[in-house]
Formats: sequence, structure tokens, C-alpha cells
Amino acid sequence: MNSRNRFIANHASFLALLRAGVEARGLIPVYDEWHPSPELLEQSLACFVWFYDCLRFPVRIWRLKQRLRKFGVPLIAWNQDAPHYLGRQGWRLDLLDRFRLLDIYATHTLVDRRRTFADSLLYLPNAVRPDLYNLRGANNEVLAHLRGPEGYRWDVSFFGGMDPSRYKEDTDRAVFFAALAERLDARGISHCFRESTSMGADEQVAFVQASRINLNFGARCEFRADSATGLPERCYGVPACGGFLLCDKRTHAKNDFTPGENWADFDGLDDCVMQIEYWLANFAAARNLAERCHAHVMTHHTYAHRAATLHQALLGWHEGKRGRLA
Repeated sequence: MNSRNRFIANHASFLALLRAGVEARGLIPVYDEWHPSPELLEQSLACFVWFYDCLRFPVRIWRLKQRLRKFGVPLIAWNQDAPHYLGRQGWRLDLLDRFRLLDIYATHTLVDRRRTFADSLLYLPNAVRPDLYNLRGANNEVLAHLRGPEGYRWDVSFFGGMDPSRYKEDTDRAVFFAALAERLDARGISHCFRESTSMGADEQVAFVQASRINLNFGARCEFRADSATGLPERCYGVPACGGFLLCDKRTHAKNDFTPGENWADFDGLDDCVMQIEYWLANFAAARNLAERCHAHVMTHHTYAHRAATLHQALLGWHEGKRGRLA
């Protein structure tokens, strides 16, 4: 049995997402240890770094890896922007791909021509924080309320980054929702598509529960991409709040959900309008699917589940397992 119980976390994003789940599994996070002592390394299960630090500070990461290697501590990074990397310079990615500074490359998508940043690959998708995104009440009471079609403010809604004047990666989304609004107005379907910058978690939950259909379209990390692959956090957060999610077509939907059972999607603007009309006309079926999706997310797709996946992958790595870890 592996007795190592320290987890070196050299990036702040680890705090919000995985800390509670890792601690619940008996691991003790240690932060910002770029020159860990031999005593710490002997107790460490892994060292976590931000993927983009590998591009920005490759020498620093290389030196850290040499220190970790002497004590059998794997270096792991989690990439939630692949395969498009928000327009990062391709040559830097190619170099990182070639020299494999990492021992384990965790990513939210396996659709990537660069898949050798490390000898070991871990599929680690986004998830939901149930402490922030939940029903805001007893399950039976909230879900019963959401089954009543008269309790909604809008037929269709979306909140997210929608400001192309500030973020060029919002352009495609703004264009899509402008075109969709015209189609829905012509059909008398109420909608609200808004920028989410000022919205806190409570307001977001209320917004989700005020709409019969909650859409997902695009993601900032897919700027200039020709395909949608990994699932944004919204794909888990909307169901966690009890909302019905209608998502754009995504490669990894089949990895985390079962289409028709707990997942509904659309392929392009025309199909989006058709799907909206269908689910509004079949509201009871939409709510049944939403409730199945809610249960599925809460039992399979919280960040506590991701921490468990990560922990098991690390234990496997120490036992000699390499290649695809999960």
C-alpha cells in the first residue's frame, strides 16, 4: 500500500476545484513548493503544475522535474483548454510535446494531435462544485416545482461570455445567439441571452431554474476551432441546479453522458431551433430527462469524483502503470 500522503500543488486553480476532494481522500496539499525538501518528496504522491507554466517557464519546470524524479514523484499538469489552447503559439506546444516535461498529462479532451506531452495520459474532464451549484432546497420539493411549466420566466436562456468587444473569443457565440434570437422572436418563443461577468452563483442558479431550456454553445477555449470537443463546466452545472440542458454537439458527450437518456444536443442553428420547439412541446419528457441528468451528474461528475479519478491514477502510476490511466 502506498503510504505517500502529500500532494504538491504549484498552481492556485487546484485550490478551488480539487482541494476538498483530495483532502477527503487523506491527501494533504502543500502549496507553492518549487524547491521541495527531500523529506517532503519522500512523502509526496505527485506534484501538480499549471499546464501553461510548462510553456512559459520550461526551464523552471525542467529543474523541478529533475528534483522530483530522484524521489519517484510524478509531475502532472491538467489542461482544460485543449485542443485549441486559446491561440497559444503552436511552436511552443510542439516543443513541449516533443520534450515531454510531464510524467502525466491530464486533459478534458482526447481529441488532440498533440497527445505526447507525457508518457501517461489521463482523461480528466470538467465537473461541478455542488457546494456552489445545486438545487437550493430539498430535492423532491425543488424538482416537483420545476415540473410545473407555469413557474418559468423564459422558454430558453443562456448566460456566459458574450462580449466580443472585450474578448474576441466571444465573437462566434455572440453571432450565434443574435441569429437564434431572431428565429425565436419570429416564433414567439421567449428567451434571455446575457453576459455572465457580474453573476454570482446564487444568481446563476436562479437563472437556470427560471428557464425551461438552458443552452450551451461554444467555449472561449475553442477560439478559432473547427470542432467542439470537451464539455464546459456549464454542461455539469446546469443539470446540478435541476435545469434542462440543450448542448451543442460535442465529441466527449458520449464519454460522460448517454444521449437520449440523460443528454440532449443540437447540431447547428437550424437543428437548435427544431430541438427547442420539440422540447417545449414535450415539456414533461424534458423534465424527465433533466431529472435523470441531475442524478447522473451528482453521482458521477462532481469535482470529488475527479479527485478520486486523479488519486487512483496516481496510485496506478506508482505501481508501474503507464500509458492511458483512465
